[in-house]
Amino acid sequence: MGKVLVDILGLSTSPSSAGAYALILKETNGKRKLPIIIGAFEAQSIALELEGMKPPRPLTHDLMKNIIDTFAVSLNEVYINELRDGTFYAKLSVEGVSETQEIDSRPSDAIALAVRYGAPIYVDEEVLQEAGIISEDEEEEEDITKKEEQPPVKKFATKLEQLQSSLKEAIEKEDYEKAAKIRDEIRKLGITD
Repeated sequence: MGKVLVDILGLSTSPSSAGAYALILKETNGKRKLPIIIGAFEAQSIALELEGMKPPRPLTHDLMKNIIDTFAVSLNEVYINELRDGTFYAKLSVEGVSETQEIDSRPSDAIALAVRYGAPIYVDEEVLQEAGIISEDEEEEEDITKKEEQPPVKKFATKLEQLQSSLKEAIEKEDYEKAAKIRDEIRKLGITD
């Protein structure tokens, strides 16, 4: 049973589950991807942290991090260790003053904490073999990505500025669902940070 290091490739709405999102993890040194269906709240929490957006008040995962930090505990890693009956299971490896402990967690909550700590995310090799997918069009996807990374056309500047202003306003009002939709609109313009 080996651990495979993964990165977060992205988040997207799940076509199969209304109101849910697909979190896509990708093997760091390989081509396998692991889609995990997560709830809207967890998706927004992960997305806000990945985008570097700070809400005016702490979200639940920010609160969890604050509590962990207060008790002089650190998050070492997240390990998605099991897939049972279509459900993923994870463990948080936390280190206290005297010992390291593992705590059961949902993968979505574990990853929301991992992005806040910059902690590595691992997936069990057997889980990746069972639920992972390999994109046959890997080279074509890289070509498309390179094309999308071209500098934005000037005509999008006004639209982008409007969207960014709306995004900031939605975050200040703690309307994270609206903020996620606006963020997706910004991404559709092909503009990345």
